[in-house]
Amino acid sequence: MKPIEEEPQVLESIQAALKEDGASRDVTTLALVDPEAVASADVIARHSCRVAGTTVGATVFKLVDPSLEIEFRVRDGADVAAGDVLLAVRGSAGSILAAERTALNFMQRMTGIATATRSFVAAVVGTRCAILDTRKTAPGLRLVDKYAVKAGGGTNHRMGLHDMVLIKDNHRKLWKGGDPARLDQAVAAARAKFPGVPVEVEVETFEELRSALLGKPEWIMLDNMPPAAMREAVAIVAGRCKLEASGGIDATTIRAVAETGVDAISLGCLTHSVKAADLSLEIAI
Repeated sequence: MKPIEEEPQVLESIQAALKEDGASRDVTTLALVDPEAVASADVIARHSCRVAGTTVGATVFKLVDPSLEIEFRVRDGADVAAGDVLLAVRGSAGSILAAERTALNFMQRMTGIATATRSFVAAVVGTRCAILDTRKTAPGLRLVDKYAVKAGGGTNHRMGLHDMVLIKDNHRKLWKGGDPARLDQAVAAARAKFPGVPVEVEVETFEELRSALLGKPEWIMLDNMPPAAMREAVAIVAGRCKLEASGGIDATTIRAVAETGVDAISLGCLTHSVKAADLSLEIAI
């Protein structure tokens, strides 16, 4: 896999963001700043956080002006305190200002995701439970969002619709010629169409769980089950497939869910409603 900043989808997202921001025509800078001015700038954390997005931020600066010099003070996955410098930039003052907002937007979102993920991972330490992300990412930012989850210690789960079959209630309702109650047959139908692709089945009841188990899927998702029911599901499955807990889980309940014995907990909140980290760019002449 390429470095995140070299992925074509990521480069396209950066270029689109720069175009959206009008980075090629910063009228404020053009009006007030000497075009020959040279400056140094530091990207600084305003609070403790888990860093992600330094190379993506650096790429933003380089796309605006390849002559800018970048110095990484920390790497993605590092924990920093308030006041720590993440990266330093030197070169054309106008170029630094033109790239500033876009670079910070990427770095703040990615660092926010990594920091949130870190806290959930810490909450389940001592269990065998992994923290998974979902497809609830910002449109066009799937790769950077999921990269940030990994920087926070989480695990990527389903990069898209193409790499795992996930049989949910709506698929069962629309399953042509199939019995929605026979989840084992749904698994078999998916395997026949896409052999070698992992299969996961969403269940809400023990009856559905037992039906899904007959099909021998790689994963079963326990949707919105309370911890007591999850614990019973773990006993029923007895290691025959992996169990994912999902739905309504937050910081106050995650430990109890992890202690049921499930293999993983998926959290849409890691990416769909994360709070951006507070980072700033400070210029020194």
